[in-house]
Amino acid sequence: MVHDDLSSELGAAVVDCMGLPEPNNSSGLPPEQYQAQEIPLPGQDTEYLMFKSQEMPDNPPEAPDARIATHKRRSLAKTEAQDRRERLERYGPGAWTVAELLACVLGPGGSVTPGNAAERLLGDAGDLGELATMTPALLAHRSGMGPGRCERLLAAFELGLRAHEPQVRQGLIVRRPEDLHPLLRKEFRGLDRERFLALYLDSRHRVQSMETVSIGSLNASLVHPREVFKPAVALSAAAVIVAHNHPSGNARPSGDDLDLTARLDRCGELLGVALLDHLVVGDTEVTSIREYGWPTGPDT
Repeated sequence: MVHDDLSSELGAAVVDCMGLPEPNNSSGLPPEQYQAQEIPLPGQDTEYLMFKSQEMPDNPPEAPDARIATHKRRSLAKTEAQDRRERLERYGPGAWTVAELLACVLGPGGSVTPGNAAERLLGDAGDLGELATMTPALLAHRSGMGPGRCERLLAAFELGLRAHEPQVRQGLIVRRPEDLHPLLRKEFRGLDRERFLALYLDSRHRVQSMETVSIGSLNASLVHPREVFKPAVALSAAAVIVAHNHPSGNARPSGDDLDLTARLDRCGELLGVALLDHLVVGDTEVTSIREYGWPTGPDT
């Protein structure tokens, strides 16, 4: 037909003027059986309809075996999560294992799954008690433990401690050394350096404040009487009790402990602030130097 001839001539003219390549009919099929293919025009983002050929997809479909394995893993994880949730709703968190509780606290956010990270932590530490004594630096070097997981784990341990050992510093009445044992055990738990504390009491032996006087080395701490009694004067305290830990775990007072006690006692007498006791905290025991044998000064 005249219309078809004119269209063919016009198409050929456009191809020739624009410098487009001639279609290559290598299949031997008649031209009317060719499928249209989009070919970009020179210098433009739009596309010009020419001849279409079959293209391979950029991302081939996942193999059937791989899809089945992925589906099984997701289904198993979903089933385990549902089981944990059902046990939590029915019996409470006591129905979870230690590893499950730990994985819940760690949460997502690392290259290692929470469950695997929890198992590795428990394997490295031996038990939950030992894990609770790990410092932030030690936790950060464990596999799968990024900053976020370290923070969440340490926060969980601290919350547990505070829930069972409420803060009772101010207002606590001290009638005997045992009244301070829970507070001191909490303060010294997990420390690998000596820490020297001073507790300042009013005239009724109620705790007004507790201050860290010094933090020393593995087996010694440097304490000056001025640093012990300066807060006592500022608070108008009537009495002071000092305490420090032995990282070795042995609560037996050393010769240096007895000498320091005698020196602090003499300074307290001069200032009118009585030194009531010096407590040495070990792993399982707390020794009262007042009960152990109060040292006497060189002049007596």
